Amino acid sequence: MLTELRIENFAIIKSLELTFSPGLVTFTGETGAGKSIILDAIEALLGGRVDSTAIRSGAERAIIQGVFRIPERARAAIEEVLEREDLKDDETDDLSLEREVRREGRSSARVNGRSASLSILRELGQYLVDIHGQSEHLSLLNVRAHLGLLDRFANDDDLLETYQKVYRRLQSVRQELVSLREAEADAERRIDLLSYQIHEIETARLQPGEEESLRQERNRLANAENLATLARSALILLDEGSPESPAATDLLGQVVRNLASLSRIDGEKAALTSQAETLLESLSEVSRELRDYLESIEYNPRRLEEIEERLDLIQRLKRKYGGSVQSVLEFAVEAQSQLEAVRHAGERIAELEKSEAELLAELAGAALTLSERRKKAAEELGKAVEAELDDLNMAEARFSVDLRYRPDPHGLPIREGEQVEFDATGIDRVEFLVAPNPGEGLKPLVRIASGGETSRLMLALKNVLARADAIPTLIFDEIDQGIGGRVGLVIGEKLWQLSREHQVMVVTHLPQLAAFGDRHFRVTKEILEGRTLTQVEPLGGKEREVELAQMLGGGASEANLRAAGELLEAARQRIAAIRPAEG
Repeated sequence: MLTELRIENFAIIKSLELTFSPGLVTFTGETGAGKSIILDAIEALLGGRVDSTAIRSGAERAIIQGVFRIPERARAAIEEVLEREDLKDDETDDLSLEREVRREGRSSARVNGRSASLSILRELGQYLVDIHGQSEHLSLLNVRAHLGLLDRFANDDDLLETYQKVYRRLQSVRQELVSLREAEADAERRIDLLSYQIHEIETARLQPGEEESLRQERNRLANAENLATLARSALILLDEGSPESPAATDLLGQVVRNLASLSRIDGEKAALTSQAETLLESLSEVSRELRDYLESIEYNPRRLEEIEERLDLIQRLKRKYGGSVQSVLEFAVEAQSQLEAVRHAGERIAELEKSEAELLAELAGAALTLSERRKKAAEELGKAVEAELDDLNMAEARFSVDLRYRPDPHGLPIREGEQVEFDATGIDRVEFLVAPNPGEGLKPLVRIASGGETSRLMLALKNVLARADAIPTLIFDEIDQGIGGRVGLVIGEKLWQLSREHQVMVVTHLPQLAAFGDRHFRVTKEILEGRTLTQVEPLGGKEREVELAQMLGGGASEANLRAAGELLEAARQRIAAIRPAEG
């Protein structure tokens, strides 16, 4: 729900900060005071259209900020958007939105303090607020949403889940069938290609780690002469020496003999002799290994050529089948699997076609069962909405749920000779129809006129669908257009009931409706230094009675104040009568 709203330099609002709570929130005030501007600001915050003409005269930019408590029923969907766009704030459970409109025409948005696109505001907004009245932000006018609302009203999650499980299995079978049929159609070419690829890789007899070993051997062969020279020079220094410089082993042997004589005189230095002997032994071992290494060095141009050819082969295979020897080997395994599949495609296709037929029959049964539940719920929904419309002074209005199938020659066979379109939601195509006035005939909800009639219809639907609708904040503008005080009490009562499931905000000129508000805000405008300013103040106690009295017409006279008190009392009594019934 919306908990905080800040508006700066928007239309005739210079600066406004409001705090909201759950329940029914009413806005009252003279025409033109700025009540609808507050709703326009909320719509802009949710990504609605707004241009630089909405900026207050003399200001360079308008800013609208809102803080929302994330609804549990939509938390998963909202958090998925936030995580996808890297906009999640782990320090709070609230969601902060901001919209800025600049004089030069640019507009920017932020979510939890981070830059975001307007499309993200709109995507998040659909889970947060529904504005009814002059706004375009109407979830019930989205035909695609009607089936979901009907399903939640029907409480058919179990049947829908059963259907979707079979649907997913069918899709999996069909995907494999498509793949196999494509392979079968091109089977001869595929067999030749796969056989060639497998033969090429198998003939190479690649071994993991082989490439690195070959590179090392190539390096030795290519540098054989240099390696031999270096090894021979090292051996001369170690074992042979020269007239000018004795061999290192001879010098170290003299050191050992001298230390041995020393340790016989001073026994405490016996360890030095041992260390020198160890060094001499290690040096001798180096000499032996160098001799072996020198003997292993060979000048073999033919072997070098073989290695170069082998490495070239490995490189070619890597370029064709993968970036490493391991990838090439894995490609061969996969190619073998594909080859077997192509060779036995006919058998597998027959098996899958049988499975497809069985799944289609099972899916048809699940779809028809789900459809029957929806049809029953559609009738109940129609009656419930018409009962609500009767209370709202639209007794002649009619409401119906159009639930039909679309024929499709390649669709789901639900009966002998009848195939229909289907998808993950089932076979039903659902649309809400209304006839606001007698003799007009039922028409799609999306075509009805805007204004108070629309708002009352929305209120009726929202009341019936309250438990099915996950959107936490509902805003109604002009809902009292063209109705009198008696119906105003009914609408007020219904809005109050609706606000037990949702946060409800309503702009109204009817004191009978305003009397039901859990919070009441008065919107006024005044002229300061030649500029028009909108002010909003919360009302309670005597101030609220005065406002209701003035809304009755004729000012806050004694009679109007008494009438205002009676309205508040009547609202309290109606609410008190509802609560025991709810319990």
